[in-house]
Amino acid sequence: MSDHLVHDNVAAHRFELAVDGSVGALASYRMRGDDVVVVLHTETDPDMRGQGLAGELARKTLEQLRERGQRIVPACPFFAHYISEHPEYAELVAH
Repeated sequence: MSDHLVHDNVAAHRFELAVDGSVGALASYRMRGDDVVVVLHTETDPDMRGQGLAGELARKTLEQLRERGQRIVPACPFFAHYISEHPEYAELVAH
């Protein structure tokens, strides 16, 4: 596991995974009410692909949502696949 931090950049509506002071991966979202986060798109800096950053971003984002008592709508195919591969996050999916 790495020590990369994931920050919820509320103003930009995206979760950002920081790598050496830069955004290595991000997940854009929109809110549905106060407690549902609709993740729309995930991307990794092209120069940083292949390092598992998107998976780390997904895991740490889902952990933050769990801690806040929020739920997720994984509209992004990457997040949907990540959750299907990690059933411990299935209870966070809003129906």
